[in-house]
Amino acid sequence: MKKKKKFTYIGGQAVIQGVMMRGRSGMATVVRDDNGQLQMEAKRITPPEERKKWMRLVFVRGVVNFILSLVNGMQALLRSSEVAIVEEDEAPPKLNKWVAEKWKVSVSDIVTAIATLLGVLIALALFIILPQFLSRLIADNFPESVPRGGIWYYLLEGGFRLVIFVCYILFTLIFKSLRETYCYHGAEHKTINCYERGLPLTVENVKSCSRLHDRCGTTFLFIVMFISIVLFALVGWLFSTYVPIENKFLDRVVEFLLKLAMLPIVAGVSYEVLKLLAKIQNPIVLPLKAPGYLLQKLTTREPTNEMIECAILAFEKVLEMDADPESPEKTFVTETKLSKLQEMMKKHFAQKDIDEADAEWILSLTLEIPRSELKTERVVSRKECAKILSLYEERLTGRPLWYIFGNTEFYGYTIEVDERVLIPRPETEVLVQQAVAALSEGDKMLDLCTGSGAIAVAVACECAKDRNISVTAVDISDDALEVARKNVRLNKANVTVFKSDLFENVRGKFNLITANPPYVKTGEIAGLQREVRDFEPRLALDGGEDGLEFYRRIASKVNRYIVRGGMLILECGENQARDILKIFSHCDYAMVVKDLSGKERVVKIVF
Repeated sequence: MKKKKKFTYIGGQAVIQGVMMRGRSGMATVVRDDNGQLQMEAKRITPPEERKKWMRLVFVRGVVNFILSLVNGMQALLRSSEVAIVEEDEAPPKLNKWVAEKWKVSVSDIVTAIATLLGVLIALALFIILPQFLSRLIADNFPESVPRGGIWYYLLEGGFRLVIFVCYILFTLIFKSLRETYCYHGAEHKTINCYERGLPLTVENVKSCSRLHDRCGTTFLFIVMFISIVLFALVGWLFSTYVPIENKFLDRVVEFLLKLAMLPIVAGVSYEVLKLLAKIQNPIVLPLKAPGYLLQKLTTREPTNEMIECAILAFEKVLEMDADPESPEKTFVTETKLSKLQEMMKKHFAQKDIDEADAEWILSLTLEIPRSELKTERVVSRKECAKILSLYEERLTGRPLWYIFGNTEFYGYTIEVDERVLIPRPETEVLVQQAVAALSEGDKMLDLCTGSGAIAVAVACECAKDRNISVTAVDISDDALEVARKNVRLNKANVTVFKSDLFENVRGKFNLITANPPYVKTGEIAGLQREVRDFEPRLALDGGEDGLEFYRRIASKVNRYIVRGGMLILECGENQARDILKIFSHCDYAMVVKDLSGKERVVKIVF
């Protein structure tokens, strides 16, 4: 093997038609489905340095890593099995449909559960029950040569376990699907070796690298086998010598419990040995590494270019996740239960400080069912899942939900929105209620800082039902005006839209003037939620040093544009209402209206 130029913490394993890579803070699994498409699942894991101190102790860390590797590896393997076979027909087979309707689960869930149970039973039978049976059989027939309880008896049992392990690997080579998995195993090793040699991760560079690696799981299992043989033999012999048990059944139970108790020690010691051998690049230790390399010759095969592409993509995603805490997680597109999908989305949204209700909105709008019906279990098809996950992953980037969908509902009307305008908030509907109540037949209304045009459109459409009014909407932003005009056309609202910096281009007087101006303090913008700070237009947020700049500007000129007895209705931020009343203290009458949450949200001023 070529000398390493750099070391990486990243390791991995082969899965069904793909590769899983695991780094310090992230793991990624890439699978090529039967349509030839690469699918990726990536999730965050707890970095070693952030684990509890006792979990980082020498020997203990080996047990922790062994358990985590088993759990993560099994999850990746089972998840890959759900993706590897994609139905060509979009409609589910009759069996799948019947199972989904009858038991509210998918066939893949049932198959996965059965496969897991069989795997555990086979492992117990092969590596615990069978070696004990064979060693006891020989001890019973040759008691003088191999006395039961003697050190040679336990060494013989360990030898059987090692032979069964090797035979098991040889047996798997019979199956084409497993030989293919070993090719993906080779792709995983080659990719890691390529990176550690300091070469760019290209298919050609990866192909030129060795498929043997010091930190391979196969080598680890061999070390576990070897150390377990020595420790089990020593402890078993000492226990049989000094604590003999006459009852055969009890003797077997105690023997099993002893092995169970020794497993953490075996795993901890084996991990430290593997880690030490991986760091030493010296021909002197080659004999110690040789058995692991020989087994890797069996469990790895030369991969195809397509297999290498899987490994590279998974490795690069893990590198990205380790380097960038904001690198998004990804999920496989596969048939799944609605409750499972909803739980996963809510969990990850909560971790990112995203409103968990957004998961319900994504599911509700995509599946075209009311949010109240999301508690009713059903199976989400692959096609539905693909659309849902696309929206979910985009939401994880921080982009607001309604920008993703391209529209939102405001006061019962559809309002198109994107990054050019603020998303209308439910609390702004209080302003619309007050405006509609204040208007009479033939009145004229002006909406300042209209943004998406939501207020102007909602008021115009509501009043069109029983009275004839004239609505004008203005904004300083050309981009916002373009969105406002689209919403006027979409809702067939009688609204005139043009550009104006507040009253700059406005002519005439109005019975009602409304505004939801920028009111966030300049110094507080950096502390806003990410989805507001990074995606919504700053022009529509920044209200100056104290957040009241636009209210003062409106107060300085509003008298010229409002009729006697007319009304000005302004939305404001939390704890701003009283300061705004002071700005308009010269007016005849003013009052504050609270929103549904009890916060002072709207200021009404009569001239």
